[in-house]
Amino acid sequence: MSRIFLLSPAHCGGVRARLVLAEDAQSDLARRLRSREGVPLGEVMTFMSGLYFRGKLAYARAFAQPPGRAEGTLVITPGKGLRPADERVTLDALRRIAEVGVDAANPAYRSPLEASARTLAAHISRRCDVVLLGSVASNKYTDVLSGAFGTRLVFPADFVGRGDMSRGGLLLRCVAEGRELAYVPVEGAVRHGPRPPRLGRMAR
Repeated sequence: MSRIFLLSPAHCGGVRARLVLAEDAQSDLARRLRSREGVPLGEVMTFMSGLYFRGKLAYARAFAQPPGRAEGTLVITPGKGLRPADERVTLDALRRIAEVGVDAANPAYRSPLEASARTLAAHISRRCDVVLLGSVASNKYTDVLSGAFGTRLVFPADFVGRGDMSRGGLLLRCVAEGRELAYVPVEGAVRHGPRPPRLGRMAR
């Protein structure tokens, strides 16, 4: 079974985002963002998000099985739709991304995502799962993506009831153990549930 992962974006309005978006930012990442080459989208999203995106990116790269020449790890990018995690972005591009509100009712967000999702759906077989690594508790991702992928859109059942940090820790643990989670279709799934027990410490 082929498998592609869609990663929800980092919050572009938080403290860590301001560390790279600010005019006087002097970190290595901020300097590279200002260069012509830019920085891989996955790297800058990891910096802005921390543990959660780092877990999503590591997990997707470990378990993606894209069909043909398709990208196995795509980021839901406000204003740009689905973009490869290795695609490079500059500071100007990141600022444009940060200006787009992640809301299914916002055309600036919805239209590019809808278009790229439908293009991807048309180029992959019906035997290819599309795994959403992001929140399913709201409709900001599922409302758009379900229309394109239908029952092919799945998510990790263990995400239900977990917060972002817990999800990130779970994904990193799975990568370390070489263990892939079980997935269930978004359509008809129970998306809310009690908080599961806290993860124990990983063996060193």
